[in-house]
Amino acid sequence: MPEIKVVPLGAGQDVGRSCILVTLGGKNIMLDCGMHMGFQDERRFPYFKYVTGDSGTLTEHIDCVIISHFHLDHCGALPYMSEIVGYNGPIYMTHPTKAICPILLEDYRKIQVERKGDSNFFTAQHIKDCMKKVITVNLHETVHVDQDLEIKAYYAGHVLGAGMFYMKVGTDSVLYTGDYNMTPDRHLGAAWVDKCKPDLLITESTYATTIRDSKRCRERDFLKKVHERVEDGGKVLIPVFALGRAQELCILLESYWDRMNLKVPIYFSTGLTTKATEYYKLFITWTNQKIKNTFVERNMFDFKHIKTFDRSFIDNQGPMVVFATPGMLHGGLSLEIFKRWCTKEKNMIIMPGYCVAGTVGNKILSGMRKIDLKPGQTVDIKMQIQYMSFSAHADAKGIMQLIRMCDPANVMLVHGEAAKMEFLKKKIFKELNLPCYKPANGETVIINTNPSIEVDVSTKLLKRHRNLRGSGVVETNKRNRVIHGALLIKNNRYKVVDEDEALEEVKVEKHKLNFAISVKVNSNICSLMLLNHLNDFLKRKLRSQTIEASAEEIKINSVLIKPQKPSGKESSGLNVNVSSLIGDEDIFNYVIDLLQTGEYIQSAT
Repeated sequence: MPEIKVVPLGAGQDVGRSCILVTLGGKNIMLDCGMHMGFQDERRFPYFKYVTGDSGTLTEHIDCVIISHFHLDHCGALPYMSEIVGYNGPIYMTHPTKAICPILLEDYRKIQVERKGDSNFFTAQHIKDCMKKVITVNLHETVHVDQDLEIKAYYAGHVLGAGMFYMKVGTDSVLYTGDYNMTPDRHLGAAWVDKCKPDLLITESTYATTIRDSKRCRERDFLKKVHERVEDGGKVLIPVFALGRAQELCILLESYWDRMNLKVPIYFSTGLTTKATEYYKLFITWTNQKIKNTFVERNMFDFKHIKTFDRSFIDNQGPMVVFATPGMLHGGLSLEIFKRWCTKEKNMIIMPGYCVAGTVGNKILSGMRKIDLKPGQTVDIKMQIQYMSFSAHADAKGIMQLIRMCDPANVMLVHGEAAKMEFLKKKIFKELNLPCYKPANGETVIINTNPSIEVDVSTKLLKRHRNLRGSGVVETNKRNRVIHGALLIKNNRYKVVDEDEALEEVKVEKHKLNFAISVKVNSNICSLMLLNHLNDFLKRKLRSQTIEASAEEIKINSVLIKPQKPSGKESSGLNVNVSSLIGDEDIFNYVIDLLQTGEYIQSAT
């Protein structure tokens, strides 16, 4: 029986280091190749030796790699995988992902290598060489990786260029969501996929137990907290990733500052976010309809109140709002600013998204109130800490909505925490009655599929069956009916044909097999009268058939009806012998039913 095999090398009952190995119709596909932000040793990369074993390269074992979007927990290990471990096969991603991915990779490489002195890391040249292997995919475009494997990208929302990928080999199919958002926001639309009915849906489950409150309420609360802090003279730090929440919250604050005529400076970290915003302008067709409609009059990403931040501004007096990367406080400018501002009570940090375990962001949200400014110097965290989810991940309601939208046969949860996955798994089974899996990293799941097989039917066979329907022998209602024929398998194609066509195809002489039955008719009429009544009835009902009648028998094609007086003690009634060759079974059975029910006699009276 055909099967789909799935092994998470990352993101199995965990958030971060997304890397799912799928075997589909004999093809090995790697879905995402991310880095774990909570680790600084070899655990930050997926365990690629699982694929290669002790010999060979990844190219020998993997047919293609698909990257869903540019976040580092989905693409951060790509140069390491392709250039250091060794992979020369195709890598598929959307156009915006290919444009933005190398910028984020290079920025993170500089932090790790040039600032932290990490030696076990990829180089700038590795990033360039890796991106040369990338093949871009348009939305809804079917791309043939080879003669068997085809892939198609769907819009995922989440961040610019994020895609959900549908893969198919033969009759087996998988839909991988990556990260997605079922709710449109101020700059991106909602995820969408058609009813593709995959054998397996692999979906993220970051917010598996969360059902978010009204987006408008969250935005109002966010603006109120920011306004109160800066009015009180405090500073507000908002750690964000360069693309996604940064643009979403910038648009929100820009319009609020404009409406309230506020003069407090808003900054975003220089370089990366500036360049990222340029890509939003370049790929405007990936944004939502409102931004597309207003683009000619005014580009929503040309901010009037938001200026570029310089490190020298950190110790400036007075209130300010700063967007700084990265979003989980695991390094970079956001962590540097946090350490400088965290000792003042009137300052505030707003965490707008999910933080992976092991990052400073996760620790302060979990209650940590001390931090090392430098080795040997620990200070108390006195600034206000707020978590306000502006995450672009689907919540539990959104995940259920997507499952109903694509109608899969099986569901697999990845990119989430084990306890939350278990809750959602039970919900999916209870409400949708679908098998649901939540494998840990390194755990293999095998899903058997029930492939549908396309079978052609010959015109001759259909015409014969249509004639029988028109004759009244076969019911003409719309219920499913059985068509009898011979199954021919030729050049991996299946076809049901008439027996004459089958014999001609295999060059075999036709043998005749005669069926016969004797039906006891309990009636006082003689054989001649029986034949007359039956003949009249059949001529009315089987108008398309040639019926030959005599004083002794009736013949319809190969069906022969011949009554005779019973012998011996059985002197009452008649025995009617009915015989037929293969091919006239429908008329044969029809005549037997008539003789047994006596309908032809009732009609005559």
